[in-house]
Amino acid sequence: MTLTTSTHRRVALRYLLAAAGPALLPLSALAHGDAHPRPADAEIMREQMPWGIAAAPAEATRRIDIRMGDDMRFTPSHIEVREGETVHLRIANRGKVLHELVLGTREVLMAHAEMMKKHPNMQHDEPYMAHVPSRKRGEITWTFNRPGDFEFACLIPGHFEAGMRGTLRVLPTT
Repeated sequence: MTLTTSTHRRVALRYLLAAAGPALLPLSALAHGDAHPRPADAEIMREQMPWGIAAAPAEATRRIDIRMGDDMRFTPSHIEVREGETVHLRIANRGKVLHELVLGTREVLMAHAEMMKKHPNMQHDEPYMAHVPSRKRGEITWTFNRPGDFEFACLIPGHFEAGMRGTLRVLPTT
């Protein structure tokens, strides 16, 4: 699945702003792991992505628990959902270091992983990402409204390359 030109522009603009961030903010504010969870009553950015759209936790019809750790693996490493299903992903970091779970297409995840190598302190907070400190939990609630094969990964430099990835299949409704 390819991204539209406008989506490419939005993603590129976010990366450009994130890259400029170090010059604009104190270094202590830039640590990748300092992102705080969104408050439960925070407004949700519902931007359609090729792999779906953000949803409120109350809209979820199913919960999937995902564990991750310093072995650079997700459990489970494969998730299957139905098109139109809204799922609450509850992500537990059992490791001693920060990990994250980012949903996307293979191309988007690979491009983002490369960007993270160049800008490891890049601050970003999208509804399809969960940054999870050691021994904490994170969450993503997502409506998978497009069928296809997608992925999830930890894009912290070195983690993606070590194999911290999973697959996500959205089965079409029939």
